Amino acid sequence: MNNVESTARQYALVERAVELGFRREQVVVIDDDLGVSADGLSERSGFQRLTAEVALGRAGLVLGLEVSRVARNNSDWYKLLDLCGVTDTVIGDLDGLYHPGSFNDRLLLGMKGTYSEIELHMIRQRLDGGIRNKAGRGELRRGLPVGLVWGERDGEILMDLDEAVRGAIAKVFERFSEVHSVRQMWLWLRSEGIQFPLRRFPGDDLRWVEPSYHQVHGVLTNPVYAGAYVFGRKRTERYVDENGQPRKRVRHLHQADWEVLIWEHHAGYIDRATFEQNQARIAQNAWRTPQATGAVREGSALLQGIVLCGRCGRRLKVHYDRGRDGPAYHCPGTVLADGHGGSCLRVGGATLDEAVAGALLEALTPAGVKAALQAAEALEQDHDHALEQWRLQVERAQYEAQRAERRYRQVEPENRLVARGLERDWELALRALAETEAELERRERARPRTLTKQERQRLLALGSDLGRVWSAPTTSDRDRKALLRCLIEEVIIDVAREEHRATLKLRWRGGAITDLAVPLRRYQPKIRTDEDTVTLLERLAAHYDDATIAGILNRQGRLSATGERFTAQIVGGVRRYRGIPRHQPSAKPADGELVTVEKAANLLGVVPSTVHRWLAEGFIAGEQDTPGAPWRILVDDQFRARFVEEAPPGWLTVKETTKTLGVSRQTVMQRVKRGELKAVHVRNGRRKGLRIQVISPDEPLFEASPMSTSAV
Repeated sequence: MNNVESTARQYALVERAVELGFRREQVVVIDDDLGVSADGLSERSGFQRLTAEVALGRAGLVLGLEVSRVARNNSDWYKLLDLCGVTDTVIGDLDGLYHPGSFNDRLLLGMKGTYSEIELHMIRQRLDGGIRNKAGRGELRRGLPVGLVWGERDGEILMDLDEAVRGAIAKVFERFSEVHSVRQMWLWLRSEGIQFPLRRFPGDDLRWVEPSYHQVHGVLTNPVYAGAYVFGRKRTERYVDENGQPRKRVRHLHQADWEVLIWEHHAGYIDRATFEQNQARIAQNAWRTPQATGAVREGSALLQGIVLCGRCGRRLKVHYDRGRDGPAYHCPGTVLADGHGGSCLRVGGATLDEAVAGALLEALTPAGVKAALQAAEALEQDHDHALEQWRLQVERAQYEAQRAERRYRQVEPENRLVARGLERDWELALRALAETEAELERRERARPRTLTKQERQRLLALGSDLGRVWSAPTTSDRDRKALLRCLIEEVIIDVAREEHRATLKLRWRGGAITDLAVPLRRYQPKIRTDEDTVTLLERLAAHYDDATIAGILNRQGRLSATGERFTAQIVGGVRRYRGIPRHQPSAKPADGELVTVEKAANLLGVVPSTVHRWLAEGFIAGEQDTPGAPWRILVDDQFRARFVEEAPPGWLTVKETTKTLGVSRQTVMQRVKRGELKAVHVRNGRRKGLRIQVISPDEPLFEASPMSTSAV
């Protein structure tokens, strides 16, 4: 953008081609790669176009200032030389013209290509050496994160002069020290509506936007905010892709591999110790390694993330069993027993959580009053922090509105094209100011009221009875786990099943160890099946086999005595224990055959859903012992008489019947179901479906009752 002389010289090569005898319309300028490196690691569409034109024999002369402007690596350069030698294409630069098909010219061009690579290496070596030498002293000026600016002296880094910017950055570190979670920190900023400063690249105007998770994470993980000067956190590597082409990629390095790391280089928002504690906390919140504890979550498992297996040392995982209160812990490792894999350790968590909570409250009792005082102060001051940021946002909005007004008043009135745009910007700034002031006023009205003297005394009284605070409904599981992690670092569990006892080893922060022996609950399984289920099984056994009965019971959500789903073996065991006879298929009854819905559908030539609809409407009769049991339909002469080939004379369709009787379709089908109307189903013809014998119009459809008569 600034050094354009070299570019102008390259475009002037058109005149050089004209001087050599080419017409101006014959000269093709290829500038697609302007600003793209020729080191062979970048996609260069212009160079590909050049090689294609040469290979097709469409080029007579290739002109360039020097070899390095065409290619900075010998692989591309020699490829072009080979193509030019085959197609008799001449290559020219400021020194003269060369024919790659001539040995002497090719030798000279090859030396120039080699020298181009040497030149590139020397330039990089000088530049990189100067950059790294200056960075080693902490004086190299690179892009700084938002909230920090360069001073006048070499290597001087200062905090941003904007108070709102400093307050937003400082609030991130202050709040993270309380919530210990990047996500919770980000959610708090969004819930409070606090905007975050953003500068997309060095020199860009500062903007205020809604904070994103990556912005908050970047602030917490950047050591520059902790007063460190950093250089070489990333490294560019070369590799070969799947197509065999050389490529480059950027790799983020670990802190131990950074080229330059100078602590206490400048004043930071936090110190080094706090920064390292924050990185350790963030690393523990992520489940990337077996040693990570994970962030505090919403589940009721009090020891989530900090409990270890006393047998193999793995970190236990949490699960919740159906039908049991509270969580359970299990080891992800497996052991082989009799050729089968099983859990290394598996234990219920309710009793263990109670024991650990008791030990924690016992240790916290002396500090209860002090914690209550701090809670009272935090309750009143937490809201002020958010209001402080909103007041700064109002000041910033006022400045933007005044700035827009000054710009509008400085423009000449006759220049309406500019004046209209500035007037629109002024109106937008005033609207943003009004919205910010309204939001600040709303938040000030929503300020939590100050605690009275009596409320303070009650709060202090709770300090000596932390058990009530711990078990209060307003105390969330997340709060309990966060408090537990403040004092307890790890809990190691081992279980002795034969003794129904668990051994807990609590490792407190600071190195103290506490051993606890916790008796485990003995769960007594039910030994009798529910009587209601037994009664239903006895009724079903007269019609179905054990497998069918098991399916019916499972569809109704019933469980066996041991809490399992029913199987044919379980049903058979209960039936034999209760003395219920086994189902014996009976011979075909004299008056018909009992069939299922599927078989009835096959006999009638319809789909099963149609049979289900006829059962619901009462057109055909069937019985079902219990919900979920198969339907039984009696197929006899009376059943077959309901299905005819042609409609009887005078019988009407359902639609015609509703019009004739002046009632709804539902009423008609109800009378068919009760037998008050006769109905048949026509199988053939264009008008298949139900036909109904309509009663005489003189006969009333409904019998009058005293109640209806009086109502009329």
